[in-house]
Amino acid sequence: MRALVSTMRAELVGAGGVVERNYYLTKRYIWWDIAWFLWTVANTLTIVFIAKGIEASGGELDVNRTMTTLLIGAVVWAYLGILFEFLMETVAWERWEGTIEYTFMAPLSRAMHLAGQGIFAIIYGLLRAMFLFAVCAFLFFDLAMPNAQFFPAFVVLVVSSVSFIGIGMMMSVLPLISPEKGTQLGFVAQGTLLVVSGVYYPVSVLPEWMQWIATISPATYALDGIREAILEGQGLTAMWDELWPLMIIGVVSIPIGLWVFGRGERYAKKHGKLKRSG
Repeated sequence: MRALVSTMRAELVGAGGVVERNYYLTKRYIWWDIAWFLWTVANTLTIVFIAKGIEASGGELDVNRTMTTLLIGAVVWAYLGILFEFLMETVAWERWEGTIEYTFMAPLSRAMHLAGQGIFAIIYGLLRAMFLFAVCAFLFFDLAMPNAQFFPAFVVLVVSSVSFIGIGMMMSVLPLISPEKGTQLGFVAQGTLLVVSGVYYPVSVLPEWMQWIATISPATYALDGIREAILEGQGLTAMWDELWPLMIIGVVSIPIGLWVFGRGERYAKKHGKLKRSG
């Protein structure tokens, strides 16, 4: 028992070290992160202004509600992008820093290594998403959300993060097995989620076969729950229809993600793809 506790403590300390290392890497490149955040704000504004454009062209719609719907989609999509970016950079940053061989030979299980990456990504992504939402909703558009329940929306986003991390683990193997084009292929996977998950439109407008794919996308349930909480004012007890699918997807996707990454790591080691030059 004492040996087990000691091992678990060492693993948790190692995961904490990964979180701390990501903090210092982010701090080192903070100006690039600020520049990227400004780009995200600009991109979000162009999406939300679509509602204003429809109104200006004579279309009839509830502008405030439509703008809020689009804003939620843009913020969740930006959050999803941050999670995937950090997990895919599990390999890219290490390769760039020239430390990938040392990291992959460190006395730390891959599960704890990826958990550390995921924990930092969630913390950083949540802070960034809340700030992005506040800036766009209140500084630029002054949106009215009298019935908004932000705590249930936050809970849904946190729970969905586990599922996103599982998918991100699967995607993070791509730069490992293909140093040249793996990251770009990861963007293809993100784009697929963007299309089928109802980020900017209801899933009901999709063809039936795409709606089926949407049922296994965690982003679908995250967006539904967050929009119900903010637009309809529904409480946490009403979020169960979104929370239980997210929990199931998370329970399934995390082990699969670890297995896929393990297979990719063995392939990369066997074929000499860990070095910086690929």
